[in-house]
Amino acid sequence: MSKAVENYELVSIYNLSDERREELLNGHAECTFTWSTKDGWPVGVIMSYLWHDGRFWLTAGGHRHRVSAVRRDPRVCITVTSTGTKMGMGKSVTAKGLCTVHEDQETKDWFYPAFSAHLHKDPKMAKWFESFLDSPIRVILEVKVEKWITYDGDKMARDSVGKLSDDEKGPLQSSDAVRLERELERRKLK
Repeated sequence: MSKAVENYELVSIYNLSDERREELLNGHAECTFTWSTKDGWPVGVIMSYLWHDGRFWLTAGGHRHRVSAVRRDPRVCITVTSTGTKMGMGKSVTAKGLCTVHEDQETKDWFYPAFSAHLHKDPKMAKWFESFLDSPIRVILEVKVEKWITYDGDKMARDSVGKLSDDEKGPLQSSDAVRLERELERRKLK
């Protein structure tokens, strides 16, 4: 095992494995969906999602600001935390991605039942919920992930007491490999 860490400045090494990331995304149904307004402000709302075929799928009324925003600029961010899941607290997934707006019936036909069943385990409740989704102005948002940023607090906790092996750590990301060094130099700490 490695020596216990001295501080929490190098955290990019505490990434979620691909398997843990999939467990979190499949086991949860709520995210923060973030986009940019036309004047450049970031805005985020809590939304329900379905993780399907390696993409996030969400829905909203076509009149919502977020829909206009992603039609103008498809770059979005989705964040999911493990709080409230069987994984416990301290894990997160952030996905930078490109959003496509779907209005076609074919997408609605598979998405509404799958989304409703994901949110409501009782088939009657799922069918009832599905009936409210199928409205003339509703759209479906598909987010294709371009970059993952993940965090596993269990790894950090184990590393804090010297119980995380080096092979369990992820690669050092530029935030820690480059930017941390610059910040230490800027503060004359190195």
